[in-house]
Amino acid sequence: MQNEQKKSIKISLQRTLLPAIVLALSVQGCAHQEKKPVNEPVQPAAKVEQQPVVQPENTAPPPAPIIDQYALDRLKQMSDTLASTKAFTFHANSLIEVPAVTGQFLTFFTDTDVALQRPNKLRVDVSGDVPSFQFYFDGAKFSAFDPYKNLHSVSDPLATIDEMLEFVATKAHINFPSADFMYSNPYAVMTKNLTHAIVVGPSMVNGVPCEHFAYMEPALNWEIWIEKGKRALPLRLAMTYKQVPNFPRFMVEYKDWNLNPKLNADMFVFKAPANAKLIEFDISGPSKNQSK
Repeated sequence: MQNEQKKSIKISLQRTLLPAIVLALSVQGCAHQEKKPVNEPVQPAAKVEQQPVVQPENTAPPPAPIIDQYALDRLKQMSDTLASTKAFTFHANSLIEVPAVTGQFLTFFTDTDVALQRPNKLRVDVSGDVPSFQFYFDGAKFSAFDPYKNLHSVSDPLATIDEMLEFVATKAHINFPSADFMYSNPYAVMTKNLTHAIVVGPSMVNGVPCEHFAYMEPALNWEIWIEKGKRALPLRLAMTYKQVPNFPRFMVEYKDWNLNPKLNADMFVFKAPANAKLIEFDISGPSKNQSK
C-alpha cells in the first residue's frame, strides 16, 4: 500500500516543466466532454468503410550538408563569452505552440529568470501562462519546487552544473531550451549533431543589432540571433521539432543580460516550507533530451 501511495504522488517533471502541453491536453479532454440531453436516444453508429490511406511519396533526397564557417565562428564566440564568465543572469520570454483538439496550435507564454554561478550554482524561476515553479542547484543537490501544489523534489549529490544538466535531461526528462547556454562548453553541446549551419543575415532584436543564423540537426531545426560585436550574446532562439506531428515551434527571447552580477549565496539554496511535501523525481520515463 505504501509503495502504491508513494508511486501515486511521484512528481513528473516532464509535466511540471512542460505544463503548457498538459494544459492543452486538458483542454482537449474537456472539449470532448459535451453534455447531452437527458433522454436523448442512443443512435447506432453508421458503418464506415475503411479506405486505404495513401501515403505521399517523398522522392526528394535530403539536402546536402551545408556548413558556413562564419556561422560556426560566431556560435563559438558566443559560447566563449558565456563560458568565460564566472556568473551571469538573464530574463527570458518564451512561447510554445501546442495543438488543440481542433488541430490549430495554441500559444502559451512564460517568463523565466536565470542566475548562474560557475562551477556549481544555479537558480531558475518560471511563471506566466504555466504554473509557477522554481529550480535550485546549491553545488550539492538539485531541487525542484512547485509552490502552487507545495511539492518539492531533491536529487542525489551532483558536483557541477554540467553534471546537474545531464541529470535534468537524461534522468528527470526535463526539456529546458536554455540549458545549452549553461554548460561549461556550450559550443560543444550545440554543434554535436549539426548537419547544416548557414548565415541568414543582419537583424534586430528589441532594437539591438544582431546576426541571424540557422542550423539543422536530424530531429531539430533551430535558429539563433546573436548580438553584434565582442559580447556576442544570444538574443533570440527559435526551434522546430521535426519528429513531432505538425512540427511545433518554440521561441524564446533573452534580455537583461548581466555578465558580472552580485549574487547572494542564499539564493541558490532551497529552503522547503514547513508543510511542503517531499516527493521523488520521476526518472522512469524515456529520455528525450531535445534541449537547445
